[in-house]
Amino acid sequence: MHTMLHEVASPTRFQALVAVHLFLFKGEQVLLARRFQTGYEDGKFSVPAGHLDGNETVTTAMLREAREEIGLELLPSQLHCSHVMHRLGSDERIDFFMSCHDWTGEPIIGEPHKCNELRWSSIDELPDNIIPYVKAALLSVQKGEFYSEFGWLDR
Repeated sequence: MHTMLHEVASPTRFQALVAVHLFLFKGEQVLLARRFQTGYEDGKFSVPAGHLDGNETVTTAMLREAREEIGLELLPSQLHCSHVMHRLGSDERIDFFMSCHDWTGEPIIGEPHKCNELRWSSIDELPDNIIPYVKAALLSVQKGEFYSEFGWLDR
């Protein structure tokens, strides 16, 4: 007996952008990257980051971004998911913050058309022009908080 399955039209499901961010630590300092000519928060400090391209894991995306943005070939075993943020800005995003304390090589500016400075900074002496949600995530990691929400109270 052959049974036909009928597809039922369903409403479009909500989708959020997913991004990865790297907290590369050297002792008590974290690597910051100043954004340049990107169209988003240019002139402010962030960390190496990017969006998932699809058909890749969060870890794979972070390895790719580290290679592209700061020239480091990290290993999956060197990354630790240290924070997740549900963020509301001009759209909704899910941000995964990966920490790395042990790596080989020296970070370089891999995309000079998007970044014009790398800087090591102590968590308690972050520059005033750091992107606010990145600072909030760093402080959450320092406090051992795995999850946070950002930008929702401003709405």
